[in-house]
Amino acid sequence: MAHYAIGDVQGCYTQLMKLLSKIAFNFGSDTLWLTGDLVNRGPKSLEVLRFAKEHDYCVQTVLGNHDLHLLAVAHGHAEAKKGDTLSPILKATDKDVLLDWLRAQPLLVQHKQHVMVHAGLLPHWDIDMAKQYAEQVQNVLTSERLDWFLQNMYGNKPIKDHGEMTELERLRFTLNVMTRMRVINQQHELDLDFKGEVSDMPENLLPWFKAKNPAWNDHTIVFGHWSALGLHIDDHVIGLDTGAIWGRTLTAINLSDHQRITQVDASH
Repeated sequence: MAHYAIGDVQGCYTQLMKLLSKIAFNFGSDTLWLTGDLVNRGPKSLEVLRFAKEHDYCVQTVLGNHDLHLLAVAHGHAEAKKGDTLSPILKATDKDVLLDWLRAQPLLVQHKQHVMVHAGLLPHWDIDMAKQYAEQVQNVLTSERLDWFLQNMYGNKPIKDHGEMTELERLRFTLNVMTRMRVINQQHELDLDFKGEVSDMPENLLPWFKAKNPAWNDHTIVFGHWSALGLHIDDHVIGLDTGAIWGRTLTAINLSDHQRITQVDASH
């Protein structure tokens, strides 16, 4: 009964199947976490989405920014971007079933001391607080207010957590933290522009997981999203986006010991 986590797949279905074969994943007893961004840019987003839905009895995903982009495009609240590979999903006969399943997926999942989120958590958020904020977003995504939220979710503000937020500001801020964040400043304000390597980071910024004494430090946060960071494992975080979509690798880790790391080449 192994528990694995795999980084951002982004439509790299062939590589995902190779990786599951390499780790000898048992669909009858093992559990698989996917760090979000199931779709987009890769060649087989439809196949990945169908796989995750078909096996959701043992496969758990969280929503990533590309998954949310798919929902926004499908509902007419965003334009497809150059490089998007969402058309097969939007033309599929089972599109509505797949999209209804996708919008019901959470932003955060927890199993004992492991917590998975696509991008990260703010240092001053403990797990209970983060779960509460994540559930607020999920409740809206699964409600009749879906279109309202998809139409208004885009934007970089607010950049800081504070008690005077409107409902929309709170929802958007939570979404930006959990699906877009990479770096923050010393005041825990978001900088959503920087996407590069840690060595190139401006001096006033730091990775979200490098803040001192984070409130979640009695858990291990499993995340993806930051392909320039690559595989990153320390006492309290496991970063798994190793750039599959950019032709590098797709990575799995066995969460039982954090030592058994398996990768497959992801060149297309």
